[in-house]
Amino acid sequence: MTKLPLVSHLSSDSIIAWRANGAVTLNQFLADVNHLVSLLPSGSHMLNMCSDRYHFSVGLAAAIVSNKVSLLPSTHTPEVIRQMKTFALDVFCLTDSDHCTVELPQLIYPVMAINEIDSLAIPQINSEQCIAIVFTSGSTGTPKPHAKTWGALVSSVQAEALRIGLKHNSATTLIGTVPPQHMYGLESTVLIAWLTGNALCYDQPFYPADICQTLTAVPSPRVLVSSPVHLHALLDADLTIPAIAQVISATAPLAVQLAYDIESRCHAPLFEIYGSTETGLIATRRSSQTEQWQLLPEISLIIKDESVYACGGHIEALTIMNDVIKPITQEYFLLCGRIADMINIAGKRHSLSSLNHILNGIPGIIDGVFYMPEETNNGRVTTRLAAFVVAPELDAAQLLAILREYIAPVFLPRPLLFVDVLPRNDTGKLTHASLHALFQKPKLGKSA
Repeated sequence: MTKLPLVSHLSSDSIIAWRANGAVTLNQFLADVNHLVSLLPSGSHMLNMCSDRYHFSVGLAAAIVSNKVSLLPSTHTPEVIRQMKTFALDVFCLTDSDHCTVELPQLIYPVMAINEIDSLAIPQINSEQCIAIVFTSGSTGTPKPHAKTWGALVSSVQAEALRIGLKHNSATTLIGTVPPQHMYGLESTVLIAWLTGNALCYDQPFYPADICQTLTAVPSPRVLVSSPVHLHALLDADLTIPAIAQVISATAPLAVQLAYDIESRCHAPLFEIYGSTETGLIATRRSSQTEQWQLLPEISLIIKDESVYACGGHIEALTIMNDVIKPITQEYFLLCGRIADMINIAGKRHSLSSLNHILNGIPGIIDGVFYMPEETNNGRVTTRLAAFVVAPELDAAQLLAILREYIAPVFLPRPLLFVDVLPRNDTGKLTHASLHALFQKPKLGKSA
């Protein structure tokens, strides 16, 4: 059996993380992992809810070393917790909150002692060991599990580092605005630090001022791992952005102008990552230079029965993609929206993702999204588009006039709803449930 090291740092005193009180060396990290291992309950499944990225990292490593599987659902609602318990009866929760209310056996992240051992051995992990299970929303409402092996994750993250040019042991710090429980955050803020000999930052800043403060608190070079919604807000805040070596974005495609603006303000290249919970990352692009995505080495796209499948490399089984993908060559493709968001109105088809791209490219739009509500009229279900926008400097007439230049009349939003903020979650995404609740609010102003 092939075994791969847990981390790829050169020496015991190399820095693996930055915390509020300073640097954490590899040796201290391994000591913290060993201590937590001694405290873990007997259950073989762990729900890692630590909000501190370093605590999460130690918890993940302790679970791996103990041959326990980390369960990583996208949310921690009471219903999801119940589903996790049904999925794994022995699941327990690791938390760093004194006010955690999940109905599972809990282990509070402990206070760690200063390590006094000169050098600790780096654990070697079986490449076939399942170290995590991530979940997607199932069609029946039950989360669908996707197992991730150590070898597949190592392969994926190493390919990412090579593609974005992240050098090994370069004393780079990765700062993430996305949570480590998310597949993107797991690979691009935690595992990539472990496997390239660089450091992660414990914090998860959300607001622009917090992002700038966190950047300032760690040394250069810095990589900001973020999402379109966080990056848009950072630019709009018009703050002085500390030096950044590189920006990484995922969770939704960036508008070209936003990509240009980010690179201009940050004086750094921006790379977008494309992937899914099922596959992990599979492609990247330099958004300011091309709209085409480039597959990672060894990854292929196969068209079969009008569907597109990904395979090869770290993808351990032929996996159907839920996006509308247009292959250009064997290595490059265009992303045309999600299959689930294709809509048909009066015989005309469009993608909600494409409509959102147009909407958010309009000057004066801070944030915006199209929404497809279903309304019943005398027993018949009628479908019409709505849209929510954060645009304090625009009115409905102005916005609709601009949209008419780009989209067919049947796709114009009626109603058009102006809001102060969209209900995005901590990865910057908008759920159908949150938009439905927002649509039901009677106080929203609707366009004619």
